[in-house]
Amino acid sequence: MIPLDTSDTLSAFGHDPVWIVIIKAVAIFLILVLLTLFNIWWERRVVARMQHRIGPNVNGPFGLLQSLADGVKLALKEDILPKAADKWVYFLAPVIAVIPAFLTFSVIPFGPVVDMFGVETPLQLTDMPVAVLFVMAIASVGIYGIVLGGWSSGSTYSLLGGLRSSAQMISYEVSMGLALVAVFLYAGSMSTSEIVAAQDKFWFGLILAPSFVIYVISMVGETNRAPFDLPEAEGELVGGFHTEYSSLKFALFFLAEYINMATVSALATTLFLGGWAAPFWIDEFWAGANSGYWPFVWFMGKVLFFIFIFIWLRGSLPRLRYDQFMHFGWKRLIPISIIWTIAVAVIRTINLNGGFDRGYLYAAIGVLAGLALLLFFVGEKTDEVEEPGAEEEFDAFAGGYPVPPMSAATTWNTSTAVTTSGEGS
Repeated sequence: MIPLDTSDTLSAFGHDPVWIVIIKAVAIFLILVLLTLFNIWWERRVVARMQHRIGPNVNGPFGLLQSLADGVKLALKEDILPKAADKWVYFLAPVIAVIPAFLTFSVIPFGPVVDMFGVETPLQLTDMPVAVLFVMAIASVGIYGIVLGGWSSGSTYSLLGGLRSSAQMISYEVSMGLALVAVFLYAGSMSTSEIVAAQDKFWFGLILAPSFVIYVISMVGETNRAPFDLPEAEGELVGGFHTEYSSLKFALFFLAEYINMATVSALATTLFLGGWAAPFWIDEFWAGANSGYWPFVWFMGKVLFFIFIFIWLRGSLPRLRYDQFMHFGWKRLIPISIIWTIAVAVIRTINLNGGFDRGYLYAAIGVLAGLALLLFFVGEKTDEVEEPGAEEEFDAFAGGYPVPPMSAATTWNTSTAVTTSGEGS
């Protein structure tokens, strides 16, 4: 495989004129807004096809302007302020949720060094030695917007939705962070541009497949998307943390959710699928595949692949129960992530110290795989099945309050029902 252009490293940043930086920032903003409008339309079309419906097809060609029409409709709706709401926090929460969603894209590499209006500059706003940690930290700030929005609404449903969301997102950030440690160990850097350059031979999604799978599962939980959309479970919480929001403030929460989908997808592309590098190693027979603005096309194609996974899961899987979801995160994903991280660290250390015996390596991998399977399948507490006829006699007045029994057989008398219906008639 032809090596990527590694000149796009940390030394290439910090030299752009101010007007180039402004152009890059505005371009990122426009890309994210347009990508959000497209993703909403695409989700509706894909889910409609899965459910044998047509989906939006009226406003604009193929219904592409339906999302824009919905945005205008939200802006023109009445803005309602609940009486019990904390006014300033209520207004500030959607802003806190949406601003970090935009900021995270400032360190995402869209391509190599290009000629932009006569200036040689990386197709990336900025980079830093700890860029991935910057993304994780800024994304964590967005949780405050959701929690404060639920608390400030003065509604029990919103409060429960905010609490669910904070517990869920913090829990799955742990497994997501552990999945990234293996990437840092192999790349030797936390800079996004250097991680892309380190995948010039093999994508980390191939050689670090367990980390890739754990990250994909965690990013669905992190973004509150189905089947992990427990904070927005309409069957229990009406709408969750944004129940009391309307008009533009609700639109900001909606925008933050879709931009966060794009953020985790862009981060997965950067860390596991070679970033802006040409897929399927097209550059082996096309020398210009990784130069100019073509890498931006490859990058967006990979991001849309992950967006399609989000849509596919929403249209295919039912919502999990909340305790099952948290149990899966803490007792499955996190232990497996820790074991895999230790294995990668040991292998990297042995490699850097002069090699290893492959027989010992295969034995260690077998032991780790066995431990992972043991954690996954063993240790579940099964409920004991009661013998038929072992049920105690129901006492309707136990505890001082008359409570009807659960079993219909103990309360329904056919002759009484017939007599009662005859008297009523």
